Amino acid sequence: MPKRRLTLTNKRGLHARAATKLVQCCQNYQANVRVHHQGREADAANIMSLLMLAAPCGSVLDVHADGEEATATLDALEALFDARFDEDA
Repeated sequence: MPKRRLTLTNKRGLHARAATKLVQCCQNYQANVRVHHQGREADAANIMSLLMLAAPCGSVLDVHADGEEATATLDALEALFDARFDEDA
């Protein structure tokens, strides 16, 4: 199962708007994605599950993907994280 370690660098961390963008990004691919933070796990298809991680700016998330487009999904998520969820100038 491919995985990436991604750091939240947007000012508000994994809040509602960022979680929504993460879910929308994953919906474009054939993959099941799980996000891990400080011993907690979230389904990347579920906004509430992601919000329960309570991951602030600077948090390191372990993102695991499984499925035929797992690597492409992780590439897209890495780009989203690198762009700070298009929130910060």
